[in-house]
Amino acid sequence: MSATVTAREVIARLNELADKGHRSRLVRFGIADKRALGVPVPKLRAFAREIGKNQKLAISLWNTRIHEARILAPMISNPALTTEQLLDKWVTDIDSWDICDGFCGGLVDKTPFAIAKAFEWIKHEEEFVRRAGFVVIAALAVHDKKATDRSFERFFPLFLEYASDERNFVRKAVNWALREIGKRNVRLNKKAVLLAEKIRKQDTKSARWIATDALRELQSDSIQQRLARKASSQ
Repeated sequence: MSATVTAREVIARLNELADKGHRSRLVRFGIADKRALGVPVPKLRAFAREIGKNQKLAISLWNTRIHEARILAPMISNPALTTEQLLDKWVTDIDSWDICDGFCGGLVDKTPFAIAKAFEWIKHEEEFVRRAGFVVIAALAVHDKKATDRSFERFFPLFLEYASDERNFVRKAVNWALREIGKRNVRLNKKAVLLAEKIRKQDTKSARWIATDALRELQSDSIQQRLARKASSQ
């Protein structure tokens, strides 16, 4: 696609790709459909590959406030051209978990600001900003193969501090990040299990759920065997 493509042309294409049935299903996944067109994410990913990286277009698309445009924007953003100020602006605009997760795992974790933003956003009171902080950790745990164990252990006090946040999108992100850290290697698995046990002792509804669900996966035979195989191959 031409580098001179406009946001108007992209929105026109998104309307062509829209699926009314998918739009109606968004509500079942906790996504308000007020500004949604109904384009499935696989189609958005394919469209993003067609567009390529285009920072100016990404910003224009985000500013339309259209749901799918805000999923597409991080996909075509250039991490090298993305400023800390832009990340802070976008994170406060987020109003759904799918935009949040795509933003964090498709852009934020690829910038040099990822760790700093995770620490900063987790301490923010707004639900999706706090979620974003934990999702960045989950994304780094999956994508950053060179990250040290210590870089993740630094976040552990924040897990303990915010595990009792009862808000659905926060507790699920805390759980997700904890599980992804614990699946990186044997050492972090043991550390994450100990952390989950500490969280469970907080004895709040949210903390109990986060810990129980994380321990179920992290202590499962499949994860333990995979981590053992990984360790033996190194």
